[in-house]
Amino acid sequence: MNSKKLWIGFILVMVISFGILGYYGREIYREAPPIPEKVVTEDGTVVFTAADIKDGQNVWQSMGGQEVGTVWGHGAYKAPDWTADWLHREAVFILNKWSLDDFSKRYDDLPDENQAQLQKRLQNELRKNTYDTQSKNTIISEVRAEAIQSNSAHYGGLFMNDPELAHLREAYSIPANTIKDPERMRKMNAFFFWASWATVTERPGMEITFTNNWPPEKLVGNEPTGALLLWTGFSVIILLFGIGLLGWYYATNREEEEDHVVPKVNPLSGTQLTPSMKATLKYFWVVTALILVQILMGVITAHYGVEGLGFYGLPLADVLPYSISRTWHIQLAIFWIATSWLATGLFIAPAISGKEPKFQRFGVNFLFIALLIIVVGSLAGQWMGVMQKLGLIENFWFGHQGYEYVDLGRFWQIFLFIGLVLWLLLMGRAIWPAIKAKNENRHLLTMFLIASVAIAAFYAAGLMWGRQTHLAIAEYWRWWVVHLWVEGFFEVFATVAIAFLFVRMQLIQAKIATSSVLFSTIIFLSGGILGTFHHLYFTGTPTAVLALGATFSALEVVPLVLMGFEAYHNIRMSRAKEWVSAYKWPIYFFVSVAFWNFLGAGIFGFLINPPIALYYMQGLNTTPVHGHTALFGVYGMLGIGLMLFVLRDMDLNVTWKEKNIRLSFWMLNVGLLLMVVLSVLPVGLAQTVASVKHGLWYARSAEFLETPTLETVRWLRVIGDTIFAVGALYLGWFVFGLKTGWSVKRK
Repeated sequence: MNSKKLWIGFILVMVISFGILGYYGREIYREAPPIPEKVVTEDGTVVFTAADIKDGQNVWQSMGGQEVGTVWGHGAYKAPDWTADWLHREAVFILNKWSLDDFSKRYDDLPDENQAQLQKRLQNELRKNTYDTQSKNTIISEVRAEAIQSNSAHYGGLFMNDPELAHLREAYSIPANTIKDPERMRKMNAFFFWASWATVTERPGMEITFTNNWPPEKLVGNEPTGALLLWTGFSVIILLFGIGLLGWYYATNREEEEDHVVPKVNPLSGTQLTPSMKATLKYFWVVTALILVQILMGVITAHYGVEGLGFYGLPLADVLPYSISRTWHIQLAIFWIATSWLATGLFIAPAISGKEPKFQRFGVNFLFIALLIIVVGSLAGQWMGVMQKLGLIENFWFGHQGYEYVDLGRFWQIFLFIGLVLWLLLMGRAIWPAIKAKNENRHLLTMFLIASVAIAAFYAAGLMWGRQTHLAIAEYWRWWVVHLWVEGFFEVFATVAIAFLFVRMQLIQAKIATSSVLFSTIIFLSGGILGTFHHLYFTGTPTAVLALGATFSALEVVPLVLMGFEAYHNIRMSRAKEWVSAYKWPIYFFVSVAFWNFLGAGIFGFLINPPIALYYMQGLNTTPVHGHTALFGVYGMLGIGLMLFVLRDMDLNVTWKEKNIRLSFWMLNVGLLLMVVLSVLPVGLAQTVASVKHGLWYARSAEFLETPTLETVRWLRVIGDTIFAVGALYLGWFVFGLKTGWSVKRK
């Protein structure tokens, strides 16, 4: 494969894809559901103001936001989707009100023809767009105002301390007095109303709602649109076409390495570690510690799914509510995976040029301290925010922003961004001499530097929203961080890092590694950049976003069908020479990455990505099936593999005792698979059936999820979770044992 053509292809993919992403980002700004200056009744009574709605969004964020239920389908899978729940309660209230007034019976007791009559009347009532572009007010009927009052009383009792709703609080893992101030509660109700209003109100001049008729709710006429079905079919066609094209190209152009001679001895033996390379060891100790704490938070979070507010009888939710345990579980995953990859880069950089820049060790140590402060400070701030100990402004800066994966306060976000820029400087100054040398590694090193720049730069997308930025716009930028930063350029960086590790070991040629990395990156980013839109189908975005998301998210799956080739290639390399067997377990973790890329990112990802599938599945347990198997299965296993590679290179004069790391490898992978197959996936599929038949509100309801069968299925998760947790303990024992000596035997 010609490097020049590949570079041209890479540049074209980046320019065109980000051009389209930016253009439709502007459309999202322009067509987002309006926030009215006032919500008023027909007689002029003010129900809510714009300030109430915006402050209410901040109150929702402060109590955990997307870590307690979901809004527009994004967030936690415990508790309802508040928009779907509000909408259903509002619809039922109005139907019962009209039914009692007109027929002196409750709606459920009416004959079918009378129910159909009232349903049509309800749809005319709720779907009509009464936002006035002149006054910027939304006008509602008296009966809708009464429904708002009824819903507000329900949510006030739920989030505060109504004894009659204690059973729901336990089912939703929401401690009493989660919201302590009635005025805060009133404002959060204003936000819930507006967010649900967007799901049922039709766009001007169109017959679809601002959220493309999501959530499914037959009472109000929210059913799949024609565009949803059209682009689902098109995405399947694109997937099949892409697989066929890539398979043909791979078969006819892949450069074989059969003639490459693997050295008889490890070419890295005798390599002198620089002071900064040695200084990265403590990063991996912290990575290991964070893995253990993160899994502990996951165990607690999963247990709340069956016990509600307790942990085997202990009232743990009083001091560690579900919203915090889940926040920390996700946040720590991001922290330890990122730290592992960043530390790998810091270790590799001086080895690339063979030179130690001045003050490099100081920079590595300084960055380490900064990262520790960010981790501890942000987690503490999140706890303070959820426990309602901060004002709304202070919470935005130092507490809990309420957006999944980017929950940390703005101060900590800025601090982390500065840390990433410092990391980039440390990386750049170490590898720049090697790039200037213009040897055969130059193209690979250039790609390595580009990936490093992207890691630092793309996190800045998390700074693009403010305290009261419109939810649709905040979601657009949030997915830049989650999809493009976490899922996108970190994967590019890891691909380059692994390739360079194998080049250093002379297991593959630099030319072939460069071509493979560039080709893989082009294929991955061709679908990956615009595939960001598949997260935004129902977040107040125009239909074009749905079309692009469906098409390009299908292309994201295409390169994953060849993961078997990658796994086979890695296994073959691990057996190339006797000395390579020392790297067996780092390479095996890379093999597991290929497996989870195919199953977790590929199959489980495509399970939910087509528009018609996500229409019914968004916000159900089918999403954490993909989330767990992709985040830990792909990025987590990759982080562990990179860590083990570096730890192996730090001391080549010892032989590893393999028992613990072998047990860890198999228990982590088997435990993750059992966790999903025995529990999370069956619950998600059962919810999907309920969502299709009755609507999302029912699939997320305590009434459905607390049936004996689903309770049993949720308890089955203990099997996989336990095996997985023990595997993590074996990993920790092995890593710390490399320093203490119990994991090695001296040559």
